Amino acid sequence: MKQDKQIKKFAKQLLQVSIEGGEVSAERVDGVLKSLANNPPRHHIATLKAYLKLVAREVAKGTAVISYAGELSSDMVAGIVNQLSAKYGRAITSVLREDPSLIAGLRVVVDCDVYDASIASSLASLEASLS
Repeated sequence: MKQDKQIKKFAKQLLQVSIEGGEVSAERVDGVLKSLANNPPRHHIATLKAYLKLVAREVAKGTAVISYAGELSSDMVAGIVNQLSAKYGRAITSVLREDPSLIAGLRVVVDCDVYDASIASSLASLEASLS
């Protein structure tokens, strides 16, 4: 149990080294990985898994996955990204994914937050209320 805490603490320290200007820096992550390759810690696989999990979570905080059905203009995407950046107080990048199962509308996922304004979501909630 103590070993797990030490691994998580070390992974958090590695993450702090990887952040530059409030965002994860690819160059710094590369440097951390090269350093770990040259001087592997005692439980290197567990340490790398913990570090990967933390880096992925940090990257997800700055990424909005926008799923849409139909047409989506670049002005709409820019407006969504601007609003999310203002809401979260950090720069947000967007990843667009077309998803015909939404029928119409949008679903935006930032880290663990989901904003769903799709017809499929409305139909699912209506179906749940009727059964």
